[in-house]
Amino acid sequence: MARRCELTGKGVQVGNNVSHANNRNRRRFLPNVHDVSLLSDALGRTIRLKISRQAQRSVDHNGGLDNFLLKAKDEKLSLRARRIKTQIRKAREASANSPELSA
Repeated sequence: MARRCELTGKGVQVGNNVSHANNRNRRRFLPNVHDVSLLSDALGRTIRLKISRQAQRSVDHNGGLDNFLLKAKDEKLSLRARRIKTQIRKAREASANSPELSA
């Protein structure tokens, strides 16, 4: 199970534990990654993603999953997130091109 955020690309980093005597032992810095369900307004369904808590705050700050994905660079997104981004873009284009019902 990869410890990598699907939205930001944040992953495991390595470094050292340094004691008071300046002894160095290798260690891993693990990202705070959780499985969450996010609502997509354009698709009208929830999407389960494995994202970091910082990415979740960024999604909330940008006004939801749709806005975050459309602003995000493809290099940082996982393959699954890029496919969802394409689906959202197509759904938004379809809703913009469809004639609105007027009363």
